[in-house]
Amino acid sequence: MRKFTVFITLLVIAALLPCQGTAAESKPNLLFILADDLGYGDLGSYGCEDIRTPNLDQLAREGIRFTDYYANGSVCTPTRAAFMTGRYQQRLGLEDAVTYQEMGRGLPEEGETLAHALRSAGYTTALIGKWHLGYDMKRRPLQQGFDHYFGLLGGNHHYFQHMDRIGVPDLWEGNQAVQRKGYTTDLLTEDAVAFLSNSREKPFFLYLAHPAPHFPWQGPEDADKIVEPKKPTWQQGDRETYARMVEHLDRSIGTVLSTLDELGLAESTLVVFSSDNGGHTHSRNAPLRDFKGTLWEGGTRVPCIARWPGRLPAGVTTPQVAITMDWTATFRHLAGLGSDSAGADGENLWPLLSGKESIRERTLFWRRTNRRELKRIETGRSVRQGQWKLIEMTGREPELFDLSTDIGESRNLIEQQPNLALELSHKLDAWEQLVERN
Repeated sequence: MRKFTVFITLLVIAALLPCQGTAAESKPNLLFILADDLGYGDLGSYGCEDIRTPNLDQLAREGIRFTDYYANGSVCTPTRAAFMTGRYQQRLGLEDAVTYQEMGRGLPEEGETLAHALRSAGYTTALIGKWHLGYDMKRRPLQQGFDHYFGLLGGNHHYFQHMDRIGVPDLWEGNQAVQRKGYTTDLLTEDAVAFLSNSREKPFFLYLAHPAPHFPWQGPEDADKIVEPKKPTWQQGDRETYARMVEHLDRSIGTVLSTLDELGLAESTLVVFSSDNGGHTHSRNAPLRDFKGTLWEGGTRVPCIARWPGRLPAGVTTPQVAITMDWTATFRHLAGLGSDSAGADGENLWPLLSGKESIRERTLFWRRTNRRELKRIETGRSVRQGQWKLIEMTGREPELFDLSTDIGESRNLIEQQPNLALELSHKLDAWEQLVERN
């Protein structure tokens, strides 16, 4: 009897060992949470004192917080295009935003997105929230690699009536327009919780793209608040309303993170949080200069936090320069696809995150043109190489900053470093030639 018991025990151990090995090597779940127009300094972990963000602050304590992380663009569509493709948005002709109900622009109809790639690697893919990458049927989420979609196609909508700024209803489930009662942030959170609850059989990629705290300025109790779509956004709202939007967003993200815990998915899920560009109007970008739509740091540098319990260190702050499209390469790597795809520009961050590599110098580029010839849009280009940043704005003299000592871009050092400025300008020329060939 004793021999039989030992034999059974050995069989159980032998059966368990492969499972343990498989679990250790399995593909992680990937949760990418993107806020909209959130300021660099609007979270407690980034120095904010008048907005309470306990859930995102806890995420920072449990993971890695980036201090020098950038959005691909200073407005919405460009950053989202770069994340979906891993490429500079200039390669796609998406340097500025897709406008309301604009047809014929967006992601390539026959291109491959990150969602396509991850689905081919066995992932269930979902976009819940803001798309802003095309209205045409072939440019919509389900046609661009997502298995599930619930959210808005445009740049923003009324948080209660769910119509865009020109009065067109814009709330979708798959390819069907739907009507729902409730505050958009809550509706998206409910859908995310439902998706997670049904996603335990396969690894998942959930792109949770909240429109908050983008205009219109409406907190969760502001259903009856008057919004004037045609009135400039900077002439509406206030910091108090904006704060309520951010705090409710934080609570909603806390609900999603709690759901991961309840379902036993937290330790198998890499969570990344960021914003699509710098904040505007009622946001706080301190200590950065300027805001959304500009190429100053306040337009492009944004918060970023990454957490994966047991796989990433907790409570770490990194000055590694990184950009949105780096997560595309990182997710591909973790899914076993390799970090590179055709024409990819992003870099795999996993060697840094996992401690296998130390901080490395990066050279990153931005450009803002004015396709619609709006007077309020400043055009220009910029490059960051290591600690140095050159910015060339149309109608201004070029400016060179040492971001290691002047994060607020207040001291132009171009007269002290003319050769460096010329070198960086030539690199901008070469980059423009590169991306415009694709």
